[in-house]
Formats: sequence, structure tokens, C-alpha cells
Amino acid sequence: MTSEIDTISAIQQAALRELAAASDLDSLDAWRIAYLGRRGRLTGVLRGLAGMPIEERRRVGAGANALKERLEAACDERRAALEEARVTQVIQEERLDVTLPGPPLPHGRLHPITQTLRDVLRAFRDMGFQVAEGPEIEWDYYNFEALRIPADHPARDMWDTLWMDFEHDGRRQMLLRTHTSPNQIRVMEHSQPPIRVVVPGKCYRFEATDPTHEWMMTQVEGLAIDAGISMADLKGTLAEFARRIFGQERRVAFRCDYFPFVEPGMELRIDCFICRGEGCRTCGRSGWIEILGAGMVHPEIIANAGYDAEKYTGFAFGLGIERIALLRHGVDDIRYFYANDLRFLRQF
Repeated sequence: MTSEIDTISAIQQAALRELAAASDLDSLDAWRIAYLGRRGRLTGVLRGLAGMPIEERRRVGAGANALKERLEAACDERRAALEEARVTQVIQEERLDVTLPGPPLPHGRLHPITQTLRDVLRAFRDMGFQVAEGPEIEWDYYNFEALRIPADHPARDMWDTLWMDFEHDGRRQMLLRTHTSPNQIRVMEHSQPPIRVVVPGKCYRFEATDPTHEWMMTQVEGLAIDAGISMADLKGTLAEFARRIFGQERRVAFRCDYFPFVEPGMELRIDCFICRGEGCRTCGRSGWIEILGAGMVHPEIIANAGYDAEKYTGFAFGLGIERIALLRHGVDDIRYFYANDLRFLRQF
């Protein structure tokens, strides 16, 4: 009997000592298994009671059960202390110092096409042009007929048109505008000379995409109508625009071209900014890069607007913003602008 009581006392001393040394919940669980588990030291004493005399069983059993209750209570108390210490540690380590500045918020950026469009409009506004807008869903009349492109005119093949499902007298009448030139007619319908406007907007073409073509593009149409406007005014305006956008050192050249709504028509070229006119892959070995089309407004269009074609003359031009952005930033594929790849867009 004395030996079993001594065993219980030794278990108590060892258990309390090791419990105090348990530093985390894992070590506490290991302690509980070692002393109170199915094969624990104290459980072994309780299982040995069956072979003892009745009096000895009572005394040893009472002592063992009392120790079990004490150890279970001590275990619960130690567990609560360890959990509280863990929570306190987390609070201390993750405490938010409200006096520190907050993390920086990411700033959005203007899309490179939007940036280029604003630069282009700013250049023309500084030269006295106003900004106007027009509809993207357009009538056939404004997009083609009023611009001297009737239904049977071969020039319609220059624009791969996206037609709307709307017919009148057996003909489709509405479309997604193929250029911003219809706004020449709309502006002249509601204005009297002098007129100096630029019209930005999206245009749409039914064509395959490749590094230099997209089915949607952003254009800027320019129109000036006044008494005495000449080709020299057009050339001077476009040369100044090119230098404001591409640098004052840019050289410009004009080459004849055809557009049904201007006469004569021409295209504006700048010297290649890579080879400086010597000829390279970018400029097709010509030394020059075409950036826009322009010309003097056809007298029929001026007369159809109700103006005196003997008194008033004018010029018009149209340019693609994507093409300007490609040249300014040295991008070799127009599709990058609309692929929504942040790795590309963050560069601007």
C-alpha cells in the first residue's frame, strides 16, 4: 500500500513539474496523453486497482482519482493560459499603428489612345479649332452620299462597312460609321462660316485585324471653311500639327492622293524618326511615313451645304489616333492597345 501511495505522489510531482514546463498547446497535448491518456501513467495505476485488497483499493483509488481530478483541472487551467498567451502574442505582432501612413493606393492611368487623342485635340485647339462630336451609328446619307459617294460609286470599296439591319426602299440605310467625315456635313448643316472644328470619335470597319489594322479605330476629322482659304493654309496647319506632336525637328512632305470628298487630295508624311530619311524597315525604305489624308473640300459639298461656293473654300483632314500612337511610342502592333494587358499599358 505504501508503495502505491508513493507512486501516486511521484506521479503528482512529475506531472505538475512537466505541466508547468509545457510552452505550447502541442506540448500540453503530449503531457495529457502521457499522464491522463488510455496508456498514461495515472491510468495505469487506476487499472491496477482490481488486483488489490479491498481496503488498499479504496485508499489507492481515492488518491488516484483525486490526483486525476487535480491534473485535469490543472491541464484546463494551463490550456487557457497558453491560448490567452497566443492571442496576446498575435495581437502584439499584428497590432495596427494608426499613426503610420496607410499603404499607397494604386493610381489609374489614361489609356495610351486617350492620351494621344488629348494631345492631338490640344494641338488643334491651340490653333483655333473647336471640338465637336457626332453619332457612331450613322445614316448612309451622311457617311457616303453627302460626301459624293453614291451607292454605285467604286470608292465605297475603300470602306468595309458594318451595316445595320434597317432598310428603306430596298436599301440599307444605317451603319456603324466608317470614318468621322460625316460630321463635315452635320457641322455645315447647322453652322455658318467661318468654321474651324475637329471631330474625334470611334469608327468601325468590317476587316481582319493584323499588326496595322483593327476593326475599331479612333479618328479625328478636321474641317475649316472660310473666305479665301487655300492649300497653303492646309499645308501650314498640318505641318504645325506634325511638329507639335512629333517634335519641332520633324520634316514634312505632301503627296497627291484621292478622296471623293476633296479636290485636290493629298497625304501628309513625316520624315522617319528612326532613320532620319535615309530609309529603313519602319518607313519601307522610303524615308517617309504617312500619317493622315487631307485635301480641299470639294466645291459641290460646299454648295450643297447652302454656302456660296464662289466665295467660300475650305480644307478637311482625317487622321487615325492609333497610328499616331504607334509612331510616337514605337509600338509595332496596333492590337496591343486593346488587348488589356496591364504589362503593356503600365508603360504609358
